[in-house]
Amino acid sequence: MPDATIAITGLKKAFGRVQALDGVDLTVQPGEIYGFIGPNGAGKSTTIRVALGILKADAGRAAIFGQDAWRDAVAIHHRLSYVPGDVNLWPNLTGGEVIDLLVRLKKNGDRQYRRELIERFEFDPSKKCDTYSKGNRQKVALVAAFSTDADLYILDEPTSGLDPLMELVFRDCVRKVAAEGKTVFLSSHILSEVEQLCDRLSIIRQGRIVDTGSLREMQHLTRNQVHAEAPQPLSGLAGLPGVHDLEVKPGEATFRLDNAQTATVMGYLAAQGVTRVVSTPPTLEELFMSHYGDAADAAGSPTAATAAVPDAARLATQRPTTQG
Repeated sequence: MPDATIAITGLKKAFGRVQALDGVDLTVQPGEIYGFIGPNGAGKSTTIRVALGILKADAGRAAIFGQDAWRDAVAIHHRLSYVPGDVNLWPNLTGGEVIDLLVRLKKNGDRQYRRELIERFEFDPSKKCDTYSKGNRQKVALVAAFSTDADLYILDEPTSGLDPLMELVFRDCVRKVAAEGKTVFLSSHILSEVEQLCDRLSIIRQGRIVDTGSLREMQHLTRNQVHAEAPQPLSGLAGLPGVHDLEVKPGEATFRLDNAQTATVMGYLAAQGVTRVVSTPPTLEELFMSHYGDAADAAGSPTAATAAVPDAARLATQRPTTQG
């Protein structure tokens, strides 16, 4: 197996008394679209800034392309494109001028594809950057990033401010670079985005990775939703193992089912002459809420303390750049 594109082990970072990262471990393989999800303040952007060499970790190691993220940052940046979640641009330049500048820095831009992206994102490159909305500033970053031939695309909340149609264009761009064998690291709190795009994902909570795997692998953490219809009452479901949250009505029943008990329960339903069964696997949102469903946890998470994080920690979103 080739070396991991991103390898992070035991990563720790604190801002004063706020422990932003507390032993983060994750590995991204070449060619993967890797999702990184969690609410604001969970540690997503801090992890990315350490990986980019913008912040220095207190402990642990972050490597990209097998090189140390802090020591070899310049060499690493030649091979990646980065889009932050809040793009600031030079106000007196036009959007087109900024795109041209950023692409020239990479020295491997595709002018034809750049023009195609500008058209697909319905972006006007002739306006000054100080007139752009948040969504249009994101478009500048996205066009610049995808116009370059990078080995790794690090995207930190990249669709913030985009409308649903533009989000679809973004997803097409991600699929295109992945089909070319590029690696994509996508940090997002838009669950449908991660669910549709990512091969694997990690959930981060209070600076720690709490789950990692493909969506299929992680679906064991929650139960399938089952709706069954039959000509006779299905009240016998209440005594079967693995059945939860049962609601029985005349001619139908709805419940949650542990995967391990599927054969037993389906055997019972077949014996009752069931006429219709619909089983729905858990969504990524349900997996996410299994880790963040407790509102009380939010009060104790780093989210409430983000205001105390020094401005230097937000460097990635303060720079007028998308290329890391």
